[in-house]
Amino acid sequence: MEQAADFRDESDAIHRLLEPLADADWDRATQFKGWTINDVIAHLHMWNYAACLTLVDADAFLKFRRELADYVKAGGTHLQFNHAWLGGIKGRALLARWRDLYRDTADQFAVGDPKARVKWGGPDMSVRSCITARLMETWSHAQAVYDVLGVERIDHDRIRNVAVIGINTYGWTFVNRKLEVPAEPPYVRLTAPSGAVWEWHDPSDTNRIEGTAMDFCQVVTQVRNVADTGLRATGDTATRWMAMAQCFAGPPEDPPPPGARRIQRPNG
Repeated sequence: MEQAADFRDESDAIHRLLEPLADADWDRATQFKGWTINDVIAHLHMWNYAACLTLVDADAFLKFRRELADYVKAGGTHLQFNHAWLGGIKGRALLARWRDLYRDTADQFAVGDPKARVKWGGPDMSVRSCITARLMETWSHAQAVYDVLGVERIDHDRIRNVAVIGINTYGWTFVNRKLEVPAEPPYVRLTAPSGAVWEWHDPSDTNRIEGTAMDFCQVVTQVRNVADTGLRATGDTATRWMAMAQCFAGPPEDPPPPGARRIQRPNG
């Protein structure tokens, strides 16, 4: 599957970003909920493990999911469970373990049946959707790491996978908030990193979203407020969607306030 290769390539890019860091750097707090770099990579690593588990053993995955739910019910947090599951492994040791597993994850999904169904946190999903979701989460969480390190991210056309999830969750964004879904989704026209143009839905001058694919992906994954991007939303439906877009599962979450997430330059 192309998505498995894209997942590996995105993970490799993040590994190249992290590889020069000293252990002390891993405790730097990001603008995402105050998570450290350790927290971000630990989170990605554990859910890559869960993805591999659900691919090969649905019962073992469901047991893992119950253990997490029981831990949270007892008063712990997802992040605390994550670090307990890792046994306190952090820094460069975590980096090596994450790298080995994401490569194995990519290999396993590459030979999987794209249409087979697997268990996850919500409804079952296809194998292709599962690895695409891993790519989306990897790309979106890593933005906080790029930001705290002051590095301008260089994107590639593999972020089309993230954009597609954003497009496909148009209705979900409204349903998740118990709002009526506007009948006509906006026309979306995005410029890919390569310069290609990606389009979805019927062309419209009064109900449209236009800009770079990077900006769109940042908004639907909630790593940026739409006001902090160059994305242009025209019409009530497009404006409402971009103000609360959420392409990930779970209860409704609001995007960060304007100006709350940005690249942290050394000079401030």
